[in-house]
Amino acid sequence: MNAWIAICISLLLPAAALADTCPPQTPAHDRQVAELATQIAQWDDAYHRQGRSLVSDELYDQARARLEQWQRCRNDAGTANPLSGAGGPVQHPVAQTGLRKLADERAVAQWMASRDDLWIQPKVDGVAITLRYEGGQLQQVVSRGDGNSGQDWMHKAAQIAAIPKQLSEHSELILQGELYLKRPGHVQAREGSAAARSTVAGLMARQQLQQDQAASIGLFVWDWPNGTSDMQQRLEGLGRMGFEDSSVYSQSIGTPNEAQYWREQWYRNPLPFATDGVVLRQGQRPSSDRWRAEPPHWAAAWKYPASEALALVEAVEFSIGRTGRITPLLRLQPVKLDDRTIRVVSVGSLERWRQLDIRPGDQVAIRLAGQTIPQLESVVLQSATRPVLEIPHEDDYHALSCLRASPACASQFHARLTWLSGKQALNLTGIGAGTWQKLLAAQHLDGLLDWLHLDSEKLMAVPGIGPQGARALGQRFAEARQRPFHDWLRALGAPVNPDSLAADSWRQMQQRNLADWQTLPGIGPTRATRLQAFFQHEDIVALSEQLGEAGVAGFQ
Repeated sequence: MNAWIAICISLLLPAAALADTCPPQTPAHDRQVAELATQIAQWDDAYHRQGRSLVSDELYDQARARLEQWQRCRNDAGTANPLSGAGGPVQHPVAQTGLRKLADERAVAQWMASRDDLWIQPKVDGVAITLRYEGGQLQQVVSRGDGNSGQDWMHKAAQIAAIPKQLSEHSELILQGELYLKRPGHVQAREGSAAARSTVAGLMARQQLQQDQAASIGLFVWDWPNGTSDMQQRLEGLGRMGFEDSSVYSQSIGTPNEAQYWREQWYRNPLPFATDGVVLRQGQRPSSDRWRAEPPHWAAAWKYPASEALALVEAVEFSIGRTGRITPLLRLQPVKLDDRTIRVVSVGSLERWRQLDIRPGDQVAIRLAGQTIPQLESVVLQSATRPVLEIPHEDDYHALSCLRASPACASQFHARLTWLSGKQALNLTGIGAGTWQKLLAAQHLDGLLDWLHLDSEKLMAVPGIGPQGARALGQRFAEARQRPFHDWLRALGAPVNPDSLAADSWRQMQQRNLADWQTLPGIGPTRATRLQAFFQHEDIVALSEQLGEAGVAGFQ
């Protein structure tokens, strides 16, 4: 079925981009609602009038779901039906019904529990059509339109070999199916939909099809509205007429586990077309004269996990790493993606953020890289309201900045502490970002090494650190004093691997000049300059003295 059309029915819309609660009803939110409604109207117009898909199907689904949820929160009448202008001059002989969506395994089990004679098919990702034959001859090809009427596609069907022009069946025959982009060996889990649906929609919007374009279009018949009432007989009849795929890709099921099995099979194994889920059907359904252009009770869709999600940006923050790199972070209204809840995504670099100019109120597309890391794909909708943000200056942050705590240095100083206690430096077991945040919040750390002098009394007074935690911290801090000289150089942020510096004391390092540094293997002018700056920096020298006073080897 044409999923772009079907998703316009509210019951089919996915919840991936929805928040559980209604947002505050403010003038700013009113603008967001109006902007999203306008954007969706533009997408609908481009798709239905021009055959152009300006946004991926998944993002469209989620955008419409978000808009409808926002409008329910406001008690609005609802979005304009995107199909209201999609009808055409040709009436369907039988209405195209669309589908409602089952959210998860539990919903599938509930739907199946009250039904029998159930079947499952792949939900082919293409463009829905109706075919009518009389006396074995093709008489009518109608686009999905609004489900009641559509465009006359007979002249285009003449070019598409996948649409039979003549059948052996001589009674009136009405078929509903999907024109799809042929993709032999397509694995949905790996390749996604690959714009298959929008490609076919674009081809069918053209006045003429080239020979290779017409040859790239296939047909999957998913129903025979005026066929026999028995599903197995309908499938056998379709097979005799040449529609073998209808039988091959329709499987009888009796339990939710069987439905899950076929869903996984078709998701992870090669098919000749793209799919976006499966369709559950009841073999017995009402006579076709009772069908309406709305989701029926005898069929439902169970879609695959979304590969990308539409996320609303709630805030833009700028994280400054240990070396001074500035990374813009987007705080998102929580969205689900592949069973994960995503709240934060990195923009990557300050330069990319400036190019995209993402602000609170914008809506962005995210996906998972390597199935684990959220990744920003694009800006889907930019709000007309552009809040002013406090953007850190790149010149203020570098490898030797923020060696002491201050409001402007909160992010980089915290990153330095986290690095210092990590496996790559002092390897202080059990001490990470959370521990340092507690000590910073208690205002116990002004310098990078002030923790060396914290006693049990001060540690126990820190919120979130009890007596046992204080004893463990005290032990780790004491162990830190015994760490080797080169581990401490890593902890302080030495610009190259200390093991390659051929010295075992701070005094030896500090006495070297630029020429001395360049005599070492692998040290050129740039690295020599960085080393010279590091070992002569006023704050680094003060830290080395502090370590000497603490009795750390190599600093006395």
